Amino acid sequence: MYNKENKILIIGAGGQIGIELAQELSLLYSPENVIVADLKPILSLPNNPFEILDVLNKDVLFSVVKKHNITHIYLLAALLSATGEQNPMFAWKLNMEGLFNVLDLAKEKHIHKVYWPSSIAVFGPTTPRLNTPQYTVMEPSTIYGITKQAGERWCEWYFRKHNVDVRSLRYPGLIGWKSAPGGGTTDYAVHIFHEALKNKSYECFLSADTALPMMHMEDAIRATIEIMHVPAEKIKIRGSYNLAGISFTPAQIATEIQKHIPDFKISYKPDFRQDIANSWPQSISEIESNQDWGWKQTYNLESLVSNMLENLSHS
Repeated sequence: MYNKENKILIIGAGGQIGIELAQELSLLYSPENVIVADLKPILSLPNNPFEILDVLNKDVLFSVVKKHNITHIYLLAALLSATGEQNPMFAWKLNMEGLFNVLDLAKEKHIHKVYWPSSIAVFGPTTPRLNTPQYTVMEPSTIYGITKQAGERWCEWYFRKHNVDVRSLRYPGLIGWKSAPGGGTTDYAVHIFHEALKNKSYECFLSADTALPMMHMEDAIRATIEIMHVPAEKIKIRGSYNLAGISFTPAQIATEIQKHIPDFKISYKPDFRQDIANSWPQSISEIESNQDWGWKQTYNLESLVSNMLENLSHS
């Protein structure tokens, strides 16, 4: 299943997803076959070959691909929802031109396979918010969401026109303990654990009843690796597949944390991220992921909270 001759490049490897993805892929392919790239060195990945790389520099990207004989690229470099709203023009440039640079390498047959993550941010205020289907109204209200919606269409176009083997998942909010979140609207669900352990209190930037889909980082990494190793004929969607995750509110996760830390307190002070959250689905349907490539998640809210508190308390 895992061809040890594959050479993998992770672009944006120093981010929330990249570090854990690099660690898992290194177990499958060995560290020397997983090259990590970012704008600055990644101290937590000392055993992997490292390249300083700006994905917007197509010449440097091509030289790295040739130097390491790269076969697969995981493109994770992006400006996320909250930070993207602060710098919309750069978010568009980074998120779109970076994708084009990688897809063009695949079109020109310099690499064999591309992974590019999408997000629930592709949905918007006119999307059905409960059990949001794979195919539905998509009118995103953030620059990040706009770039992800456009990116999905470009991925499908490159597949249809140029037979580029590109695969994608629409991530919910991601919750992990190994790295810091990267500036998204769902970041509260990581911050809350750190504050619960450190201060036994947390001021949430979303309201108590804001339901959003979330996913444990371990499930997200496993989904990412699984979809990249499914036979090509099973991938029916070349835009991006829905992932459901676990839907909960800040009040619900606080209640679950209080089972472990009884004197934990939460307060609420919604900011500009509330409007973003209000435009996103409350729950997601992942029927196509289940049927096409056999996806099944493992974590629920109870096991997610237990895992996060246990690991953070020892880290």
